[in-house]
Amino acid sequence: MLIIGIAGGTGSGKTTVVDQIISELPEDEVCVISQDSYYRDTSHLSFEERIKINFDHPKAIDFELLETHLQALRKGNAIEQPVYSFVEHNRTNETITTYPKKVIIVEGILILTHPEVRAMFDIKLYVHADSDERLIRRLKRDIAERGRDLNEVLNRYQSTLKPMHQEFIEPTKEYADIIIPTNRYNTVAVKLIRSIIHQRLS
Repeated sequence: MLIIGIAGGTGSGKTTVVDQIISELPEDEVCVISQDSYYRDTSHLSFEERIKINFDHPKAIDFELLETHLQALRKGNAIEQPVYSFVEHNRTNETITTYPKKVIIVEGILILTHPEVRAMFDIKLYVHADSDERLIRRLKRDIAERGRDLNEVLNRYQSTLKPMHQEFIEPTKEYADIIIPTNRYNTVAVKLIRSIIHQRLS
């Protein structure tokens, strides 16, 4: 089993890189786990209290559960991956049964900040993009997919996203084995990662 961690700032293009990597891998040999599924359960809080949470701080992530799940998968056991609602700012009552695969990709902005989880990655990637480009992508996604309005997204970017990126996310570049710039379609980096995967699995 090969566990790959893919980090990078919000809107950096992590999902695009993930899709490029898995596009040439057999579907039954790879699964993707999103850090977003592991936001802590906040059922004990009201909706008004939940919207005030800084979801871009490492403390918002249930890394203990993520670590436990990765250990279970490595041992060959299936897990029940949480399902998170960005509309309700909380986990739902549903889970997704996730089975062990030859390649497990874990993606998220904060996944390289946690030492124990970071140590489980066989390959660590950091996807880099210009801050203006990341903001534009975040605006489009949050308005179209998460029901946010323009002012809400901009306020959150200024108050939490940008400072959290500078404090926690950007410094994790130093842990990355490969840094992928996504200002343009980076076929060389993706081909390199694919070749590493095939080499490790063969």
